[in-house]
Amino acid sequence: MFRNRQALLSMVLSASFSLLGIFAGGANAAQETKANQNLIREVRHQLLLLPYYTVFDNLAFKVDGDRVTLEGQVTNPTLKHDAESAVKGIEGVSGVSNNIEALPPSSMDDQLRRALYRTIYGDASLSKYGWSSMPSIHIIVKSGHVSLEGVVDNETDRNLAELRAKTVPNVFDVKNNLKVQSSR
Repeated sequence: MFRNRQALLSMVLSASFSLLGIFAGGANAAQETKANQNLIREVRHQLLLLPYYTVFDNLAFKVDGDRVTLEGQVTNPTLKHDAESAVKGIEGVSGVSNNIEALPPSSMDDQLRRALYRTIYGDASLSKYGWSSMPSIHIIVKSGHVSLEGVVDNETDRNLAELRAKTVPNVFDVKNNLKVQSSR
């Protein structure tokens, strides 16, 4: 078997995700890469199909050979279990480590989530990111601290989303983790 075979996928629920792959060399490296790419694609697909996955959740994963590590934050604790169950059922997955954080319930955080959604997606320049069934800017709120996750088209939109989020009252701070989609 190959040592050092890893694939890292940071999942943000838009149509675009960034993918880094590190694979060992050898005669079967191309087949190894193809198998890993198929596994990554299937894990991403299964996570996107979860029924309670919303713009207020952030799911990410790493694939290391046939093991998957789930990461991120969810507002609904059952989503953590559902994500693990969905990934365990994928052919070729031998184990799943579930490191997803279930965010604590808070009516203040719920109010902030709604206000942030209206402020970000209500902006004419940013509204396009909410047109798909899964908006590409995810809003994570934990005890008044905000993290923006996902993918945008350009640096201007990335900065504008952060600026808009900072205008919402009762937000302590904003961490902008939005990635700019690479042009192809």
